[in-house]
Amino acid sequence: MNKDIEVSISNKNDISIIAIRGDVTAITGEAIEKAYQKVSADGTKKVLLCFDKDSYINSGGIAILIGIAAESRENDQTIRITGLSDHFQKIFSMVGLTKYTEIFPSEEAALKDF
Repeated sequence: MNKDIEVSISNKNDISIIAIRGDVTAITGEAIEKAYQKVSADGTKKVLLCFDKDSYINSGGIAILIGIAAESRENDQTIRITGLSDHFQKIFSMVGLTKYTEIFPSEEAALKDF
């Protein structure tokens, strides 16, 4: 498990894309939270979280993502997710994240008709 994380923000039309590379934990998840807060402050209504296929997410990281999903509902935002392994797709479904976000097999699929 690598403790480093790289988070970057880009935009495609009216969609803010937050690219995440590395392990997502309670500590490293703060970088994702900061990126989400920045795009929210900029007024974005569409957010795509793009995970690197090798990303590891522990329970602390999932808690950060649940908080972002809950806040996105208050902000009238739509969040889509891509890049998750089959294992993490199942975990996201089990913890209820898929009630608030949609998971897509690729960035292209997530961006289509967003």
